[in-house]
Amino acid sequence: MDGAPVTSPVARVLWVTGSPSNAEVLPVEQYVATLARKRMAAGILFRDRADRVLLLEPSYKPNWEIPGGAVEADESPWATASRELVEELGLDRPLGRLLVVDYVRPQDSRPEGVVFVFDGGVLGETDLVGLVFGDGEIVSAGFHTIDQARTKVKPLLADRLTVAVEAARQGVTALCEHGVRVA
Repeated sequence: MDGAPVTSPVARVLWVTGSPSNAEVLPVEQYVATLARKRMAAGILFRDRADRVLLLEPSYKPNWEIPGGAVEADESPWATASRELVEELGLDRPLGRLLVVDYVRPQDSRPEGVVFVFDGGVLGETDLVGLVFGDGEIVSAGFHTIDQARTKVKPLLADRLTVAVEAARQGVTALCEHGVRVA
């Protein structure tokens, strides 16, 4: 072995030690079984002209959320965000750019995960009138300042929203760990 990883579709090299001579070759299925699994979710940040954020009041839990949800098997985060917009609000519109990628540590019996927040752009109060809460999942929607949002959402989402609004203002994508901006 010359030190280069095996690139065959039927095998992958795992370097057990620093030496290629001690490498263990596993079938792809076994190698894949050793990889970490992370849950993923995608949300959409909508703002009004005063930079208040759109929050949704769910029918099934006490804390408010932004539009979005869990990424399903074989679904991209941006497809999730688009699907959730239609399901939750009856909106079929293109997403803006990626604002936040947030690595979330395990918590509340949930495994670690990655949350993506996309820019939904600016909506007005009149846009709220046209929202359709079709699946019964959402009770109401409204714009809230970040300070108001902190009283309605979980602390982790409040931190992520703060970063997302700032990323939208700056025209950047922010990287976070558990809601705290790291880059």
